[in-house]
Amino acid sequence: MTASIRDRGAADALGLVLLAPAAIGLALLVVALGRGVDSRAMTQSAAEAAAEAAALERTPAAAAAAARRVAAAMLVDADSCASPVVEVDTYQFAPGGVVRVAIECAASTRGVESIQKSDRVARAEAVAHVDEFRAAEGGL
Repeated sequence: MTASIRDRGAADALGLVLLAPAAIGLALLVVALGRGVDSRAMTQSAAEAAAEAAALERTPAAAAAAARRVAAAMLVDADSCASPVVEVDTYQFAPGGVVRVAIECAASTRGVESIQKSDRVARAEAVAHVDEFRAAEGGL
């Protein structure tokens, strides 16, 4: 008894041709979504760390400089955060006051332009309280 052997090469090739673009598209979508999530998380983390660093300083100028320095050190990944903008509000900077830091980042579309046309902007804001029992420079 002879079993008929069918050649499935053409069907397998056709299946590969149909499924490969879908798999590549799904991979690109996952990368694009991952960059967006990473950008938001990185921006929030940097804002919180920058605000805490600013709250430890003695003067508003030193607080702003410390916040920018910490944010720049944390936001080094150009894919997750291209050209960060750091805003430091030291209006209420005094013992018992607060310091606010807002950071804005754009997640890069490099490599995923076919799915994501423009940069997504992530914005995070953090507030840190200045210790009310510490001495500030200038007798504040």
